[in-house]
Amino acid sequence: MKTIKLFCIMILALTLAACTNNNTQNKNEKNMAIELTQEWDKVFPLSENVNHKKVTFQNQYGLTLAADLYEPQNMSDKLPAIAVSGPFGAVKEQSSGLYAMQMAQRGFVALAFDPSYTGESSGEPRRTASPDINTEDFMAAVDYLSRMPEVDADRIGIIGICGWGGIALNAAAADPRIKATVVSTMYDMTRISGNGYFDSADNESARHDARLSLAAQRLSNPTAMAGGVVDPLPDDAPQFVRDYNDYYKTARGYHARSGNSNDGWRVIGTQAYANSRFLYYINEIRSAVLVMHGEKAHSRYFGEAAYHYMVEGKADGYKSIVAPNPCPENKELLIIPSASHCDLYDGGYTQAEGKGESKNLIPWDKLAEFFNKNLK
Repeated sequence: MKTIKLFCIMILALTLAACTNNNTQNKNEKNMAIELTQEWDKVFPLSENVNHKKVTFQNQYGLTLAADLYEPQNMSDKLPAIAVSGPFGAVKEQSSGLYAMQMAQRGFVALAFDPSYTGESSGEPRRTASPDINTEDFMAAVDYLSRMPEVDADRIGIIGICGWGGIALNAAAADPRIKATVVSTMYDMTRISGNGYFDSADNESARHDARLSLAAQRLSNPTAMAGGVVDPLPDDAPQFVRDYNDYYKTARGYHARSGNSNDGWRVIGTQAYANSRFLYYINEIRSAVLVMHGEKAHSRYFGEAAYHYMVEGKADGYKSIVAPNPCPENKELLIIPSASHCDLYDGGYTQAEGKGESKNLIPWDKLAEFFNKNLK
């Protein structure tokens, strides 16, 4: 009798497991079936020298990420590859797509992806951020590229723009498969979320007030949006706010799916960033890193501090002092003369709204040289 009962329990367990696996599979299949826009809707023209297609992949949290894959034409041997994302609050149809396309023109397979909860990628509620999930997004992109038959899995790098520059450094510290990293016009999202711009709110009292406000927001209206880039501009708007407006709110860079171009993040969408400091281990990144920033960028202090902390183990704005980097020789800080923060989104223009001549301030060939040297 005991044998029969045990047999029945085993059958029941196997049946439940099968149902669970089927439900999980169905859920994953449903998650993968996101609707992608197939027509070209980027803020830049498609190069005639690359092939382009829309793809999807999943991260370990079960979220489906949408991406644009750019490849050089007439590929033969396996190629090095680069995953690109950013700026924080933007979409792949903006700056990250341009970076990916430019790298594909120079011989790389390049993947520009929408982070979880943004753009065409899955995740509800929309425009929610997480240090863990966003770092995982980069590593999931590396997973995807590693499995591509046309990619050399030992030659993969990443590019992080603006707020995704800090996330790229965090991913490089966590994942040694990433052989080379470029961070362009970077923000450290944990630092600005906890300290405010220029560390103006770097004190317990200011952080406590912010925590009280966010806690109240969670109960009153947790899905409320904070609003995107300021528009219209007040008369006393700082120059960097005007620069953001010129990129995100005009024909130069506006996109309908971009949070920065429209209603922004959820008010509590970046709450987790304020209580984190995720660049703690960047001093242990052994792979190559290029930190690129504009001479006139308001955000320059983020890039310079991250570089010095990564190489020397200490820097202004970092309370911790750690060991110097074991491989400082492959770390580089590149300051672009006369460039502002948004100039490194698309190269900058001589007139507002993307008019006039391009200033061509992004050194594309330098980025290609860096990756070719270090993706070996």
